[in-house]
Amino acid sequence: MSDVVLLPSLGRPASDFDALVGALGAAGHRCLALDPAPAAGWPGEPTLHDLAADVVARAAAAGLERFHLVGHAFGNRLARTVTADHGDRVLGLTLLAAGGHVTMAPDVARSLVACFDETLSAEEHLEHVRRAFFAPGNDAALWTGGWMGDVARYQRGAVERTPPGDWWDAVAPRVLVVQGLDDAVAPPGNGRRYVADHPDVARLVEIAGAGHALLPERPAEIAAAVVGFLADA
Repeated sequence: MSDVVLLPSLGRPASDFDALVGALGAAGHRCLALDPAPAAGWPGEPTLHDLAADVVARAAAAGLERFHLVGHAFGNRLARTVTADHGDRVLGLTLLAAGGHVTMAPDVARSLVACFDETLSAEEHLEHVRRAFFAPGNDAALWTGGWMGDVARYQRGAVERTPPGDWWDAVAPRVLVVQGLDDAVAPPGNGRRYVADHPDVARLVEIAGAGHALLPERPAEIAAAVVGFLADA
């Protein structure tokens, strides 16, 4: 069984992985879901390479020297950067809601930013969360809380200061890409492009009725995909 390190979405907590961590633990895997480091811990202008080094250091401190990586949304970019910079430590890679190539619509981009706007009313905030993260008909209230604007700002800055070429094509010996077919932030073409570029190592699972949030929308399907992928190692 594998040690698994999980990296959450932009400005989101590790508790987003609770259901997946439970399923992985039941299958015998040891999990480390990492909350993002506090914004105060990053004076200056960190890049994704700095955040990746922090992931490796925190994993090592927990006794995990080689591990499978799971990255959700922003976490998928960070996971790929860890793989690019510290590939000897990465046994496999799972990318949930993988973006970075096919861009989102302008109104969706505005809603993504607004998810971290603390001046909005609860109703306005929920509408932006729904537009950016959830497929039609799914309950956006599942993500009413957990938004960390200060964390999102340094993470977004790290993405902007890191050339996409540094991480986009990073691969591990085995890669699973899980994409929601209703993902407005990271449209399905992103996952398809990555897997088409790496057909020898990458496998694609697309989930109907799931948006960018994925984890609270289709927890059973995601757990089945990830547990099955690790079982095939």
